Amino acid sequence: MMHWIILPVVLPAMLAPLIGFVMRHDIVLARTASVAGTVALLAVALGLFGMAADGATHVYRLGDWPAPFGIVLVLDRLSALMVLLTATLALLVLIHAIATGWDARGKHFHALFQFQLMGICGAFLTGDVFNMFVFFEVLLIASYGLMIHSGGRARMQAGLQYVVMNLAGSTLFLFALGTLYASTGTLNIADIGRVVATIPPEEAALVRVAAMLLMIVFAVKAALFPVQFWLPGTYANAPAPVAALFAIMTKVGAYAILRVHTVSFGPGIEGTEDLAATWLFPAAIITIAIGAFGVLGARRLMPLIAFSVLGSMGTLLIALAAFTPEATSAGLYYLVHSTFAAACLFLVADLVVRRRAGDTLTPRPPTVQNGLFAALFFAAAIGMAGMPPLSGFLGKLLVLDALRAPGTIGWAWTAVLAGSLVTILGFARAGSVLFWKSTATPAPETDTPVAAAARPLEVAPAMAGLAVLALLAVFAGPLSSYLQDTAAQLYDRAGYTTAVLTPETEG
Repeated sequence: MMHWIILPVVLPAMLAPLIGFVMRHDIVLARTASVAGTVALLAVALGLFGMAADGATHVYRLGDWPAPFGIVLVLDRLSALMVLLTATLALLVLIHAIATGWDARGKHFHALFQFQLMGICGAFLTGDVFNMFVFFEVLLIASYGLMIHSGGRARMQAGLQYVVMNLAGSTLFLFALGTLYASTGTLNIADIGRVVATIPPEEAALVRVAAMLLMIVFAVKAALFPVQFWLPGTYANAPAPVAALFAIMTKVGAYAILRVHTVSFGPGIEGTEDLAATWLFPAAIITIAIGAFGVLGARRLMPLIAFSVLGSMGTLLIALAAFTPEATSAGLYYLVHSTFAAACLFLVADLVVRRRAGDTLTPRPPTVQNGLFAALFFAAAIGMAGMPPLSGFLGKLLVLDALRAPGTIGWAWTAVLAGSLVTILGFARAGSVLFWKSTATPAPETDTPVAAAARPLEVAPAMAGLAVLALLAVFAGPLSSYLQDTAAQLYDRAGYTTAVLTPETEG
């Protein structure tokens, strides 16, 4: 049995307590261990990505117990892509946190960071919904600790709202698991699909209840209307590197919706196949509208970026709501793009805010390196808003091209295009205030020292993220081809079920 599959979970799980108990008083040692662990995670993720490229579904059975009786981790193209995306983003965020000194504002930053990576990677690799719940709880605990890192009243209030909302979601998750187990006798994702397919539609009422409860739980994680209100406050008040890492957090919810409502309740299963799409599509449209108007009306930079993340989640979920291979492949391309675009915006905002003494969108004297920060901000804003030449334009173009069904095209195209226009206006207003009008604002005649210029290592992660957006556009053809194969494998429910439930299958 191939043990590489479990490494993205085991590696940060072993490193986190080591940092927390042994290295917490030595910041240099903690940084070294955390960076080394994250680099190793990236190397493992690249290896798993190459392993999954053969199109096979690789299964890791803990204790060699066969599914559905034992715990399984499943590696296919989709889970390998998400683990690689997580590891790449984590390395960029970690370098920024170290370069700017954010990690030194608390003793447990690096331990919590590694626990966070453990939870994210576990959620992407797990093959049953109960362990998805377990990894969600690991995410919740670690993300709350990171959220309130370095303290502050506003941060504590936002963190409290975040943890209460997610604890409510966790409680609902337990109800969903109990209902699902009572109606199917299993919690393995592949086995649920096998059992549900044998239940007559007229007897599947309890299954539909469980499916909708799971849909609500995943919608909380994905910040989907009407349970999206936790995201703007949380992301706007979190430390900037933490908010950048949180760009992958909402994607965990989107991944869970896609995985569970495709394999377990998806197309071809009578009684549950249209359940998610019926509610997901209108909720995604409203989420786009809330995000766009939030960007336009924001009076602070960090909430503006947080609302843009919310709008991007609506665009992603409107593609996934179609539950077709074409729309899913387009949505996956946009998922990769929007993760890096959001992270870049938060990292650039951190560089700017630290030199403006606040993120209020009012004209102030220009900061040191005003031209550099303006270029970075507008490049990231172009990516998030979906303008050429970066990958956001191609991502939205792919989404629109995939949503051309008669009952879908009008609503979907109007929401995406109008949302993009309003978002562009909001970013243009913010950028002009921050970088253009500021040049006409005289500096006060005081003895306050001028903020130091950003060092190359501080700017490098944001630049690297923008380089990724450019590469996504340059190599859009090969990436789209890979994502089409990924979507085709995802919708091959029979292949997934056979690989997971057949004892002879080896990963």
